[in-house]
Amino acid sequence: MGVSKVAVAVAVVLMVAVIERAAVVESITCGQVTGSVGSCLGYLKTGGKPVPACCNGVRGLNSLAKTPADRKQACNCLKTLAGSVKGINYSFASALPGKCGVSVPYPISPNTDCAK
Repeated sequence: MGVSKVAVAVAVVLMVAVIERAAVVESITCGQVTGSVGSCLGYLKTGGKPVPACCNGVRGLNSLAKTPADRKQACNCLKTLAGSVKGINYSFASALPGKCGVSVPYPISPNTDCAK
């Protein structure tokens, strides 16, 4: 009887550890965000038509940012990235989601409040 209680306790501890690990893994990272939109830099500086890899990245990022916390994280990462790259035209940035067939519920600008 004692062995089965120990086995159950070990199983419960392992399940909790797996669940906690899964929750941590699901968070979006700035590396994922940067990787998703890196091919868009040419468009963001000069306009025109975004390359297919750019739109694939934008759509992929939109799919990755499932939760409100993910969307806030992605927003903050994008603002940090945009601040580190010279020559971004924010009119082009604002038009990018639509050019890639993605709808975002907030304006794209350096003043976007990521907390909302």
